[in-house]
Amino acid sequence: MSKPGRNGLTYSDAGVDIDAGNLLVEKIKPAVRSTRRPGADGEIGGFGGLFDLKAAGFTDPVLVAANDGVGTKLKIAIDADFHSTVGIDLVAMCVNDLVVQGAEPLFFLDYFATGKLDPDQGADIVSGIAAGCREAGCALIGGETAEMPGMYAGGDYDLAGFAVGAAERGHLLPAGDIAEGDVIIGLTSSGVHSNGYSLVRKIVEMSGLDWTAPAPFIEGRTLGEALLTPTRIYVKPILKAIRETGGIKALAHITGGGFPENIPRVLPKHLAAEIDLAAISVPPVFSWLAKTGGVEATEMLRTFNCGIGMIAVVSAGDERAVTAALEASGEKVVSLGRMTARAEDAPGVVYKGTLGL
Repeated sequence: MSKPGRNGLTYSDAGVDIDAGNLLVEKIKPAVRSTRRPGADGEIGGFGGLFDLKAAGFTDPVLVAANDGVGTKLKIAIDADFHSTVGIDLVAMCVNDLVVQGAEPLFFLDYFATGKLDPDQGADIVSGIAAGCREAGCALIGGETAEMPGMYAGGDYDLAGFAVGAAERGHLLPAGDIAEGDVIIGLTSSGVHSNGYSLVRKIVEMSGLDWTAPAPFIEGRTLGEALLTPTRIYVKPILKAIRETGGIKALAHITGGGFPENIPRVLPKHLAAEIDLAAISVPPVFSWLAKTGGVEATEMLRTFNCGIGMIAVVSAGDERAVTAALEASGEKVVSLGRMTARAEDAPGVVYKGTLGL
């Protein structure tokens, strides 16, 4: 720390570098511009971001908002010094929550807090946020960078994201016609996504492996790189399937809590989801976590996505069309089960078969 000058202390003496913050803003402007879309074409730097719903093509929209973070997956990014993908996770965790309600993500804002601002690290993070926004079709219209010495140790930082989407009135999900016999289909995940990383880190600690060690469950990648695989963004394929088929009745984003906590959120109280666990092709990362940590299948299912990042409920007659639309957009679709009658106080998810760990 520099010594106080004759005029007394400066903000820099207290550990906050305004010039570093200004440099970061200049570094990220090209990434932010790359996310422009109809309704948002302004520059960052104002006191608030603007969005024009009419220019985005909406007539009678209902706004849908979501916010989330990346969790302790950030600790792996920090320890492995690899920061360019956690921004994708940040966007994914928000926009996937919007699309399950039938909403098109429109714009995104981020909050980045750190103890000591490194403009290059910050630019890597925001470049990931911009990449996620482009993939989701939403504009990055603003954000906040907070340098907070004393609040965050060493190179630690935290991220929060805020997304707003819209759907035309009357087109929100879940629909009111979910019925017994409807089919449940799953969209495969890209890996662990952004949930359960406190357990992941505990298992890695038990394994004795370093983040730079070869990943035991995939060739050609370090353990850190493999576990930082970003969360899959399902927005464009799902919106396309909704618009082309009209066959999706409900969607659930499989985040923390897995199947048993997330699927019932979109179901009527008299119905349960019967899931055939044997239908899931479990990615090797989950098998490694379960074996290395001695984690039981029931705990895996309530902590991780286990290979399915999103589920959709469709009528049996629409299953083929919805599946074809999703597969045409590059999704791998799994037929998971069906809707069954649920007795009062019974669980909203029941299983058959065995998870292939």
